[in-house]
Amino acid sequence: MKLKIAVLLGGTSEEREVSIASGVQVVKALRSVGHEVLAIETSRGLLTVEDERRLLSSQVDAIPPTSDALAVLRAGEANLIRSATLADVDVVFLALHGGTGEDGTVQAMLDMAGMAYTGSGHLGSAIAMDKDMSKRLFVAAGIATPRWLMAPARHEDVARELGYPLVVKPNRQGSTVGLSVVRSPDALEAAVLHASSFDSEVMLEQFIAGRELTVGVLGDRALTVGEIVIEPEAVFDYRAKYQPGAVREEFPADLPASVVAAAQDAALRAHRALKLDGYSRADFRLDSDGRLWCLEVNSLPGMTATSLLPQSAAASGIAFSALCEQICLAAIERHRSK
Repeated sequence: MKLKIAVLLGGTSEEREVSIASGVQVVKALRSVGHEVLAIETSRGLLTVEDERRLLSSQVDAIPPTSDALAVLRAGEANLIRSATLADVDVVFLALHGGTGEDGTVQAMLDMAGMAYTGSGHLGSAIAMDKDMSKRLFVAAGIATPRWLMAPARHEDVARELGYPLVVKPNRQGSTVGLSVVRSPDALEAAVLHASSFDSEVMLEQFIAGRELTVGVLGDRALTVGEIVIEPEAVFDYRAKYQPGAVREEFPADLPASVVAAAQDAALRAHRALKLDGYSRADFRLDSDGRLWCLEVNSLPGMTATSLLPQSAAASGIAFSALCEQICLAAIERHRSK
């Protein structure tokens, strides 16, 4: 069945360049299996062939775009859902990350327009984007997650509840934008100030040393567990995620079968606890005692062919083009069943 698919990419969050990298590869993959695909940059509209070619050749910079650069792009985004460009598509593929593309805003607009779209609904998207709310639901579901406080917090409470080192990060950002590892009390204020430049809410989180694991979820299935190979005291930050050769990623991870099963089970339970649909990716730390700690769940994880979810799917026997197509078909089916 040939589908007409609109791929939304770009957006106006700090993860804009990551979204473009995802979107252009999703467009290419879906066209390779025979679908009609419109590539739509949310602040500009339908892309020309030359625009697509230029974006396909670009790479993600080592740092996210500035707030001033993003402000210039935001003016054109609001009218997109109401435009004729999306009028007769079968499904909208959301290759957006962060901001209004991942926090439920775009999803709610597409719901109001009665359109099928990939990924989770507006409620699950909003919950997953809010790290504080996500962690509350992890705790309620019996999923271990590092202890946390929300800023402002008293120094004595931070030292007692979290200890040092600790992680400071914006509450509603992805790709570790604005994240810092704070190793002493005198560095805490600057880290909170830095994180607050990306979000009005800032989280202080217990640092868990150990191995970095990731698990993709597709429908009701947990995919192959992978490992991002970093130093135990290091953090998989924005630069490490998007600069070639910064880290090593292994799929499948070299783990005992019991740990693999536990990570897959926790990823599925986290997916359900946050009311997610379609697909997601859960990130964990495995500490030296063999305990898994859920850091967060991404409702719209990266979708380049070498991103973590597609690697997890490939190790499970699902090629990138098939993954993109399955995500679209599942979205259409979910829309029809509403």
